[in-house]
Formats: sequence, C-alpha cells, structure tokens
Amino acid sequence: MTGPPLAGKRIVITRARPQSSALKEPLEQLGAEVIEVPTIEIRNPDSWAPLDAAIASIEEFDFLILTSVNGVEKLLERLQACGRDASVLLGLEVGAIGPATAAELERSGVRVDFVPKEYRAEGLIEALAGRDLGGKAFLIPRAKVARDLVPRVLRERGARVEVVEAYQTVLPDLAPEILDRLRAQPPDLVTFTSSSTAANFARLIKDRNLMTPAAVRAASIGPVTSETARQLGFEVVVEAGESTIPGLVAAIKEHIAPSAN
Repeated sequence: MTGPPLAGKRIVITRARPQSSALKEPLEQLGAEVIEVPTIEIRNPDSWAPLDAAIASIEEFDFLILTSVNGVEKLLERLQACGRDASVLLGLEVGAIGPATAAELERSGVRVDFVPKEYRAEGLIEALAGRDLGGKAFLIPRAKVARDLVPRVLRERGARVEVVEAYQTVLPDLAPEILDRLRAQPPDLVTFTSSSTAANFARLIKDRNLMTPAAVRAASIGPVTSETARQLGFEVVVEAGESTIPGLVAAIKEHIAPSAN
C-alpha cells in the first residue's frame, strides 16, 4: 500500500500567516511536512488619505481594478470608515485579477464584470484589448510596491489612472524556532505565491545566513513570480499552470509524484 504522494517532503510556505492555511492544509493532506515561514506581513499604508480621497470621489471613476484579496479587504474597510458601503461601486466596471479576488468582492455584494483569463497584469491588459479607453478613469487600490505595467499601458491608451496605496507588505519578525527548522535540514521546496514573498525570503536567508539562493528549489504560483525568483538566484522547479493556490498544489503534486495523479 503506497503512502500519501508528498510523504516525507518538507515544504516551506512563505505566505502571510492569516492566508497560509489555504496552502498548508492541502499540502499536509497530501502527506507533506509543512514549515510556515511567513515572509510578508500585511500592514496599513503610512497614510489612508490618498485612498480616502479616491473613495470620496468614487463617482468620478469608470473602472475599479482589484489585484488581490488584500486590496479588496482594505478598500471595503475604508469604505466603511468613510461612511460609505459597497453600493457606491455599482456604477463602476469592476475587474479582478484572479478568482480569489473576484470571490472576495462577490462575497461583499460587489458584482465583478471581468476576470482575465491569465491571472496577472498581462491578462488584464488582454481583457481590455479592443476597448476604447480614451478619457476613461481607472482606480487601482493595491500594494505599496507593485508592477507598473497596467497603469503604464492604460495611460498609453488614453486613460486616466489613479493608483492608490491600500496596504504595504513588510518582512515580519520570525521566531527563532522557525529559523532553526530551516537550518536543521534544507526543505525540498519553498513555495512563493508572489514576487514579494520571493524577495523577502531572499532577504531573510541572506540576513540570517540560513542558506544560499542556489540551494533553494522553488515552487512558484506563476510566471511573474518565477521570473522574480530566478532573478534572486533561486532554482524554479515548479510553476503552477493556473495561477491559483489549487493550481500550485496540483503542480507540486505532479512534480513530486506524477504517477499519483
């Protein structure tokens, strides 16, 4: 009788702790030993003023683009703080990058008008191809540090784009026992669900002298994250076919135990 497909494999999760269970639980169900090394912590921006100002003038926008669950949560939080609710978004065309982001919006009663087939910036641009965007106003609440591809392309097509900081990601303080587990035995895989998780993990192992980037075998959620990981010196051995957590789990399973699928 064969055991679970990932039995005996040590896999590191680098997601923010409140979001780690969505990846941890299916990996553990497949038999993996999961080590949580949260390399990002979601914090409020230094100032809410830009987002609050955008909310105050929300009727001036034509499109709302959300790129993450965190962005959705912070936008809805500030709507309430400003004495407004999700109903003020009814007049906007809402785009969400990825099914998790779309689901978070819909749970709050916000209709999502489009989700790109490819869950990254390039997919969003493709979803808007052929549209006349001249003079259209876009609001994009997102992380403090993010790619500038979408705002740049939209502006080139004549749109007015307002990018506002809804949250920031920082490297959290980690308990010594977590670092000890990494030192004790190199993991079989380190999972990265965003470029931020990869960049912060690189900083962590360098600052704490845990391992060299070349020793890290990475499992990435998608091509943008993979490119970042490679630039940091990691060996990307797994890339999700669909840029979602279930897609990443499936890719890891296929990589480690292809006959188990």
